[in-house]
Amino acid sequence: MRLLRFTSLFLGCGAIAAPLTVERIASASSIAGTAPSSPTWSPDSRRLAFMWSSEGEPRRGLWVADLAGGEPRQLIADEVTALVWAADGASLFFVSGGNIHRVSATGGPSVRLTSDGGDRSDLHLSPDGTTLSYLREGDLWLLPAAGGIPERVTHVAIPPIAAVPLGRYYHYDVEIGPPSWGEHPAAIWSAEGRYLAVHYVDRRGVRKVPFPWYLGDEPILNFLRRGAPGQANELRTIGILDVQTRQLRLLDLPDQTSSRVIEFSFSPKGPLLVDRQSDDCVNRVIQLADPATGTLREIWRDHGDRRIYNEVASTWAADGDGVLMTGDLDDRYRLYLLEPGKAPRALTRGPYDVEGKAIPVAATRSVVYVSSEPSPSERHVWRIPETGGEPVRLSAQPGQNTPFVSPDGSALALLHSDDRTPMQLQLDGRALTRPPPEFARQQWAAVRYATFPGPGGIPLHARILQPSKMDKSKKYPVLLGPVYINTVRNRWADRPLYGLLPQLLVQRGYLVVQIDMRGSTGYGREFREKFLMDWGGGDLDDLESAVAYLKSLPYVDGKRVGIFGSSYGGLLAVYSLFRKPGLFAAGVAGAPATEPRWFGSDDVAIARTPQAHPETFARGAARYASGLRDHLLILPCMADDVVPFKTSVDLAEELIKLGKDFDFVISPSATHAWDKRPDTAAYLFRKLVEHFDRHLGVK
Repeated sequence: MRLLRFTSLFLGCGAIAAPLTVERIASASSIAGTAPSSPTWSPDSRRLAFMWSSEGEPRRGLWVADLAGGEPRQLIADEVTALVWAADGASLFFVSGGNIHRVSATGGPSVRLTSDGGDRSDLHLSPDGTTLSYLREGDLWLLPAAGGIPERVTHVAIPPIAAVPLGRYYHYDVEIGPPSWGEHPAAIWSAEGRYLAVHYVDRRGVRKVPFPWYLGDEPILNFLRRGAPGQANELRTIGILDVQTRQLRLLDLPDQTSSRVIEFSFSPKGPLLVDRQSDDCVNRVIQLADPATGTLREIWRDHGDRRIYNEVASTWAADGDGVLMTGDLDDRYRLYLLEPGKAPRALTRGPYDVEGKAIPVAATRSVVYVSSEPSPSERHVWRIPETGGEPVRLSAQPGQNTPFVSPDGSALALLHSDDRTPMQLQLDGRALTRPPPEFARQQWAAVRYATFPGPGGIPLHARILQPSKMDKSKKYPVLLGPVYINTVRNRWADRPLYGLLPQLLVQRGYLVVQIDMRGSTGYGREFREKFLMDWGGGDLDDLESAVAYLKSLPYVDGKRVGIFGSSYGGLLAVYSLFRKPGLFAAGVAGAPATEPRWFGSDDVAIARTPQAHPETFARGAARYASGLRDHLLILPCMADDVVPFKTSVDLAEELIKLGKDFDFVISPSATHAWDKRPDTAAYLFRKLVEHFDRHLGVK
């Protein structure tokens, strides 16, 4: 693999397009195109398959590119939701319309292997290439790769209790499947194909919470299994299926209702790696399981009282004996080699953070990984010898880079984005995907990065979007947003709220600014862990320092500064206007997480529990509502199960009792990710823009 260099394909602009509109940025057919997904190498390393829409539509078809060169070819135009290569690398299996199909890698008609539709997902092929595994209706199924009758090989599924299939917490009561929070495969094959390890979830012990639903013939209460900090969480463990006997054994892991599975994977030599972390992120344990007996052996344990959401990962080293582990054993996230009977040994160094799971490359006796080196705003791909050594950078283009290494280690594909480039797939220095032609005709914002002193002199970092032809003799209004942690990144965000909406606001005459507040990754453990139990506290001081910096710029109108965000960002907008009146002239809070008693089951990582820290859970926004002086717009979502609509209703009632003036705009069917549905996004974006135009004097 060599350093990948890439020349942008977006320079030939042609005629300038009309300015952005709310309707255009919210459209299902995105002006920025559709992000490619699931890049997957063929076993012989000659081809790369992926899912993508060349028209920018939300559905993705199936595409294949040859390493030797040429344009990628579309094999399937219909929506494809999963793919896996056949063992010979000459064809692919894929899921479309709920059915499994097979198609030649060179094109031609596909062959349908199932015909009953359904919700098939998590498609995998056995190591000998004879059997497909997949999930359906909460269970694991097997299907002969040559075609035949599907077999349901687990029988654990219990259907959801909910009547309306919406939201983060809509799941089967019991299933082989993913957790409510977190992402990893739900089923994997052992190297010799004798066993399948599966992720098992039992939610029957989680509290039933009623969520009113008004859009049917009659209002109903839609019940979901939803926990909160200090309440019972879902049970999560690993099961091992003996493929020959069809017997499923659940591992007797400790603390199954208070710990999540970070990773599980088979060694080429047999044992199953199980990496787990407590929901509060305080404890992490790595164990090995014997797939034949289920016997567990602990090989490493770690403890950290101040941890918050923790970005850790693990995988087997190429030799099948050691474990490559991403962890926070010192000030930074580093890559470690954990060998049997030895303490973890750091393979990376310096003031940088490793992100995600390492990729061992047996053919080159090396390890590929992603790191924030050389800048917290960047994510680059690096390679080191498998025993450690001097790193070599493999990605040349600034921005965010995610690697996909060919099986023989000779080639590298990248998912790349930056401030001016939506997510694209690159192979051997050429772009396989690109946004629609309309993208190149737009006047996109110029982006610059700045550092300024925060509370106590701690450096804070900003990402500033401004007009490409900025007139510095003018005074511009400023919007901080969407406010959140980890936003100062050289990337093009896929969601409209974070990607296209800031661009529209810049075209309307605003400067748009993001800040990496405490809690963000890339600046060391102390800065990251300041966030613990202090949301709506010290982070507001960080925002205040940002406003002071912006007011020092000669082209900023310090009297016209606003703030907006969603979820935690909505919390920041509300708490800023309540606790620091006058800092912002106006704020918009989407799906604001203003009541800690209703935080989600994963938020124990930042809030701990009301039993241990009652003072933390007494800091709901209503406590500070009397401080509101400025113009606040709240955008709650009535079908939101992450931040329940009830919390915004309670806050609105308190503001009314206090005689406060504010705006409250509801969306009846919107869930927490309200900007993902075009009609809801357009409606709420319009309200946001009108609010700021009215109160910050933009015409």
